[in-house]
Amino acid sequence: MLEVSQILTYTAALTVAAAIPGPAMTALVARSVSNGALVGFSVLLGLIIGDLTYLSFAVFGLSIIASSFDTLFVAVRWGASLYLGYLAWQFWFANHQPIDEDQPIKKKELVAAWLSGLTLTLSNPKTIAFYLALLPLVINMESISLQNWGLMLVPLTVLVLLSVGAVFILGALSIRHSLSSERAQRILFRGAAVIMFGTAVTMLIKAD
Repeated sequence: MLEVSQILTYTAALTVAAAIPGPAMTALVARSVSNGALVGFSVLLGLIIGDLTYLSFAVFGLSIIASSFDTLFVAVRWGASLYLGYLAWQFWFANHQPIDEDQPIKKKELVAAWLSGLTLTLSNPKTIAFYLALLPLVINMESISLQNWGLMLVPLTVLVLLSVGAVFILGALSIRHSLSSERAQRILFRGAAVIMFGTAVTMLIKAD
């Protein structure tokens, strides 16, 4: 089993990493403001699954195997960058969304929100760095077993990300009505678009 010090160190490091604003949390706030809590938590679910993917890579050593497939990683990076660019375009040209809490949410919107959260996490350099590079510095990887992964690291990761994400969502909902004006939403969405586009460009530069 993991030591208490390792658990506390991992929890603290993950909390700080998750709380630092980035493209994923920016999108989470923007979607929560425009579409409400249900869509926000759908995005958050995608973010969590993406994090668990990288956690599993790090724990089971797949990062070492994957490091030899440079061409595949470049292709994934380009695909993720194009998707981020597409999201940036959507946010930049997004129409004003009137606040209507009674408006039903379509299943397609929830799926799209989940997919955007998953893609943002998988393409986020901060997430990649944490799990594939920093995680071994926080926890002794030789001491991690399948039991530690399934019974400790996965629940801890879900709990931390759910807690941090919920704070962002609730914060967004608390200011939702103050962002109901067209000007306020334009600033929010275009700010998100700039962050998305900047991340996409950074990833393309690193891919060369």
